[in-house]
Amino acid sequence: MSYHSNLNFHNVNSENFQPGEYEGCSFSQCNFAGMNLQGFSFEDCSFTNCDLSNCKVPGVSFRGVTFESCKMLGIHFQSCNPFLIEFTFKNCQLDYCGFYNLQLKKTVFSSCRMLEADFTMANLTASSFVGSELSGAVFDQTVLEKADFREAQNYRIDPELNRIKGARFDLDGLPGLLGKYGIKIG
Repeated sequence: MSYHSNLNFHNVNSENFQPGEYEGCSFSQCNFAGMNLQGFSFEDCSFTNCDLSNCKVPGVSFRGVTFESCKMLGIHFQSCNPFLIEFTFKNCQLDYCGFYNLQLKKTVFSSCRMLEADFTMANLTASSFVGSELSGAVFDQTVLEKADFREAQNYRIDPELNRIKGARFDLDGLPGLLGKYGIKIG
């Protein structure tokens, strides 16, 4: 397997992107949409303004990886290598992504759009969803203790099905917590 360290990749697409280990690399304006990333490993890498929509990620390692202003629709992250998995997402589109049963403590999802993302059984302790759009996102048996949902919009979280002790919410978010009870607020 090839090894790449501290390189900058700009405007690369799936045709000229080879499997291997990438450490400390940055990717900008790259188009990997629909690519099968099996055989890739990313450590301390950053992706900026990239399109990774519908990428296949079976066994892919993501350690200390930052995604900023990326389009990442329909990625099933639950199939990647869960060992030492660590992401940061800022201003990304993560619609229809799956994070089923992943250990994602302290993960940052800052100002992301995450329509119908699946967080079923994930551990998101102390994660941040500040400023994110969460319409249709699924939280079922999810650990959200100490998670931050301030300024997040349109989430529906059932306190009886999820662990939310110590989580932070705005007053505007109360309908997303109490909706199933038919309570009117305000």
